[in-house]
Amino acid sequence: MLSYRHAYHAGNHADVLKHLMLIQIAQYMGEKPAPFWIIDTHAGAGRYALESNHASKLGEYRDGIARLWDAKGLPPAAADYVDFVRLLNPDGTLRHYPGSPWLARQLLRDSDRLRLYELHSTDSKLLQECFKGAGRQVAITAGDGFVGLKALLPPPPRRALVLIDPSYETRDDYSHVVKGLQEALKRFPTGTYALWYPMLAKREAQQLPKRLKALGANDWLHATLEVKHPARDGYGMNGSGMFVINPPWTLEKTLHDTLPTLCKLLAQDEGAKYGLESQSS
Repeated sequence: MLSYRHAYHAGNHADVLKHLMLIQIAQYMGEKPAPFWIIDTHAGAGRYALESNHASKLGEYRDGIARLWDAKGLPPAAADYVDFVRLLNPDGTLRHYPGSPWLARQLLRDSDRLRLYELHSTDSKLLQECFKGAGRQVAITAGDGFVGLKALLPPPPRRALVLIDPSYETRDDYSHVVKGLQEALKRFPTGTYALWYPMLAKREAQQLPKRLKALGANDWLHATLEVKHPARDGYGMNGSGMFVINPPWTLEKTLHDTLPTLCKLLAQDEGAKYGLESQSS
């Protein structure tokens, strides 16, 4: 049964890492004149009201985007990220948070395209509402993003960023992301793939980075951000990671300059730390 809804977690520390990196990758791709696509396999609702019952129930944004909202002296990448969130909050008060589809749309030029997938029926309808009137630039499918990816790759412009961030509700999700990436790389080996994953006590979560490195990609970057010690009872997410295949060459330096500040601002206890590793051909 599909029960996960990102509204409960919108704007948390994992979103900060994921969306900051999404912005940096898409901005880099937009520097070249050739068009590109952004494909989001698990798009969610598109945007979130932080004062809604869902978001306020856990209030995870308070230990995420809210900690950066009025921070001074942010590194450029973090400042860019906060500026994009401010576009949804023009009066200066943090009330709304953009999901990855909304952010992606802001980063597209007229020639670029956005392809979105969302399996949850409620969030799929909200996603449609979010992009009502967007025209041909945005296509939304109420369905499985892994299945949709097979049909889309390779995209017509031969340039694309694929964002993959499932809920990891079930053990199968970990196998699905590995298999999905294997198949995608066969169809479109030059694409940029950005995979988010939670840092949990589960064996599947802890083994995922090793499985991703074993995919055989020549160029990859792996960034992690832990905001606290793992819980003694083994429950809960203490951090998250982003594994990027074929990353922009500028991304590692950007994260090297940005992650220390994020780690300091988002730390919930002395267990906060970050990691950054890469391989290039």
